Amino acid sequence: MTIEKVKKTDAEWRAQLSANEYDVTRHADTEPAFTGRYWDHHEAGVYTCVCCGTPLFTSDAKFDSGCGWPSYFEPINPENVEERTDVSYGMVRTEIICKVCDAHLGHVFKDGPPPTGLRYCINSLSLRFEPLSAAKEPDKK
Repeated sequence: MTIEKVKKTDAEWRAQLSANEYDVTRHADTEPAFTGRYWDHHEAGVYTCVCCGTPLFTSDAKFDSGCGWPSYFEPINPENVEERTDVSYGMVRTEIICKVCDAHLGHVFKDGPPPTGLRYCINSLSLRFEPLSAAKEPDKK
Protein backbone atom coordinates (compact mmCIF):
# COMPACT_ATOMS: atom_id res chain seq x y z
CA MET A 1 0.00 0.00 0.00
CA THR A 2 1.37 3.40 -0.98
CA ILE A 3 0.76 6.27 1.40
CA GLU A 4 0.26 9.63 -0.26
CA LYS A 5 2.37 12.17 1.62
CA VAL A 6 0.92 15.47 2.81
CA LYS A 7 3.40 18.24 2.05
CA LYS A 8 2.91 21.88 2.97
CA THR A 9 5.11 24.92 3.14
CA ASP A 10 6.29 26.23 6.47
CA ALA A 11 3.82 29.12 6.12
CA GLU A 12 0.94 26.69 5.52
CA TRP A 13 1.84 24.66 8.65
CA ARG A 14 2.08 27.85 10.71
CA ALA A 15 -1.35 28.99 9.48
CA GLN A 16 -2.95 25.62 10.29
CA LEU A 17 -1.41 24.92 13.71
CA SER A 18 -1.16 26.78 16.99
CA ALA A 19 2.35 28.03 17.81
CA ASN A 20 2.85 25.17 20.30
CA GLU A 21 1.47 22.51 17.91
CA TYR A 22 3.81 23.85 15.23
CA ASP A 23 6.86 23.72 17.53
CA VAL A 24 6.12 20.12 18.58
CA THR A 25 5.11 18.64 15.24
CA ARG A 26 7.36 20.50 12.84
CA HIS A 27 10.45 21.03 15.09
CA ALA A 28 10.32 18.04 17.48
CA ASP A 29 9.72 20.13 20.58
CA THR A 30 8.23 18.45 23.67
CA GLU A 31 5.37 19.73 25.80
CA PRO A 32 6.01 19.70 29.58
CA ALA A 33 4.91 16.53 31.38
CA PHE A 34 1.44 16.54 32.97
CA THR A 35 0.32 19.60 30.97
CA GLY A 36 -1.08 18.20 27.71
CA ARG A 37 -4.80 18.00 27.00
CA TYR A 38 -4.74 14.19 26.69
CA TRP A 39 -2.31 12.89 29.31
CA ASP A 40 -5.19 12.22 31.76
CA HIS A 41 -7.94 11.79 29.15
CA HIS A 42 -10.17 8.70 29.39
CA GLU A 43 -12.95 9.12 26.81
CA ALA A 44 -13.46 6.36 24.21
CA GLY A 45 -12.39 7.29 20.70
CA VAL A 46 -9.56 7.75 18.23
CA TYR A 47 -6.48 9.98 18.47
CA THR A 48 -5.50 11.40 15.07
CA CYS A 49 -2.56 13.42 13.79
CA VAL A 50 -3.14 17.13 14.43
CA CYS A 51 -1.49 17.97 11.11
CA CYS A 52 -3.15 15.59 8.65
CA GLY A 53 -5.92 13.70 10.48
CA THR A 54 -4.38 10.25 10.07
CA PRO A 55 -5.78 7.84 12.70
CA LEU A 56 -2.91 6.95 15.03
CA PHE A 57 -4.08 5.45 18.35
CA THR A 58 -7.29 4.23 19.95
CA SER A 59 -8.43 4.78 23.49
CA ASP A 60 -8.36 0.97 23.90
CA ALA A 61 -4.55 1.06 23.52
CA LYS A 62 -4.09 3.98 25.95
CA PHE A 63 -2.74 3.33 29.44
CA ASP A 64 -1.49 5.33 32.41
CA SER A 65 2.27 5.05 32.31
CA GLY A 66 2.82 7.69 35.01
CA CYS A 67 5.17 9.64 32.70
CA GLY A 68 2.87 12.66 32.18
CA TRP A 69 2.27 12.18 28.45
CA PRO A 70 -0.42 10.14 26.71
CA SER A 71 0.87 6.59 26.37
CA TYR A 72 -0.29 3.77 24.11
CA PHE A 73 0.91 0.18 23.74
CA GLU A 74 0.32 0.08 19.96
CA PRO A 75 -0.68 2.28 17.02
CA ILE A 76 -3.91 1.60 15.11
CA ASN A 77 -1.84 0.66 12.06
CA PRO A 78 1.95 0.37 12.32
CA GLU A 79 2.15 1.60 8.72
CA ASN A 80 0.85 5.02 9.83
CA VAL A 81 3.88 5.72 12.00
CA GLU A 82 7.57 5.71 11.22
CA GLU A 83 10.45 5.13 13.62
CA ARG A 84 13.64 7.18 13.42
CA THR A 85 16.73 7.18 15.57
CA ASP A 86 16.91 10.32 17.74
CA VAL A 87 20.28 11.15 19.29
CA SER A 88 19.33 14.56 20.72
CA TYR A 89 20.10 15.60 24.31
CA GLY A 90 22.87 13.02 24.66
CA MET A 91 20.43 10.08 24.48
CA VAL A 92 19.62 7.44 21.90
CA ARG A 93 15.85 7.12 21.52
CA THR A 94 13.37 6.02 18.91
CA GLU A 95 11.37 8.95 17.57
CA ILE A 96 7.86 8.36 16.24
CA ILE A 97 6.60 10.45 13.34
CA CYS A 98 3.40 10.42 11.31
CA LYS A 99 4.21 8.59 8.09
CA VAL A 100 1.71 10.69 6.13
CA CYS A 101 2.95 14.21 7.00
CA ASP A 102 6.24 13.69 8.91
CA ALA A 103 4.87 15.30 12.09
CA HIS A 104 6.89 14.59 15.22
CA LEU A 105 4.62 12.67 17.61
CA GLY A 106 6.91 11.56 20.43
CA HIS A 107 9.02 8.47 21.18
CA VAL A 108 8.55 4.75 21.71
CA PHE A 109 10.17 2.83 24.57
CA LYS A 110 10.41 -0.86 25.40
CA ASP A 111 8.96 -0.52 28.91
CA GLY A 112 5.24 -0.77 28.17
CA PRO A 113 2.58 -3.27 29.21
CA PRO A 114 1.46 -6.47 27.48
CA PRO A 115 0.62 -7.39 24.85
CA THR A 116 3.39 -5.43 23.06
CA GLY A 117 5.74 -4.35 25.85
CA LEU A 118 5.93 -0.95 24.12
CA ARG A 119 5.13 2.55 25.38
CA TYR A 120 4.35 5.08 22.68
CA CYS A 121 4.90 8.30 24.63
CA ILE A 122 3.12 10.95 22.57
CA ASN A 123 2.77 14.72 22.85
CA SER A 124 -0.86 15.82 23.27
CA LEU A 125 -0.08 18.76 20.99
CA SER A 126 0.52 16.33 18.11
CA LEU A 127 -2.95 14.79 18.49
CA ARG A 128 -6.63 15.53 17.94
CA PHE A 129 -9.27 13.40 19.62
CA GLU A 130 -12.39 12.09 17.92
CA PRO A 131 -14.90 10.70 20.44
CA LEU A 132 -16.32 7.27 19.68
CA SER A 133 -19.72 8.90 19.31
CA ALA A 134 -18.33 11.00 16.42
CA ALA A 135 -16.06 8.42 14.79
CA LYS A 136 -16.34 4.66 14.47
CA GLU A 137 -13.32 2.94 16.01
CA PRO A 138 -11.24 1.67 13.05
CA ASP A 139 -10.46 -1.97 12.48
CA LYS A 140 -6.94 -2.98 13.50
CA LYS A 141 -6.44 -5.26 10.49
